[in-house]
Amino acid sequence: MRSAILKIIVNIGGFYLAALFFPNIAYDSPAVLLGAGLVLGLVNILVRPLLVLLTLPISILTFGLFTIVINTLMVLLTSGLIDGLHIPGFWHAFAVAVFISVLNMLFFD
Repeated sequence: MRSAILKIIVNIGGFYLAALFFPNIAYDSPAVLLGAGLVLGLVNILVRPLLVLLTLPISILTFGLFTIVINTLMVLLTSGLIDGLHIPGFWHAFAVAVFISVLNMLFFD
């Protein structure tokens, strides 16, 4: 339970840092960041394993680098589900995914 809460906090931090570094990424209120962290956690639990399984051949060919594309798609899905979170396109979502991935590496590896 504690690690799940910590992962949600890391997700919130990733969205917040990305909004600080990139002016095109915005959120309406701090509550939106909390919702985005929760939704990204749920999306990573429910949808991501299916995508990883379906794209396993591509991931093998790219030595696992395709995983960052899957993470980007999860961020885009989260942005689509949360109304107050504004991520304009794939490359901005890619930047958010990189921020969140780096934070996860720092806290969980």
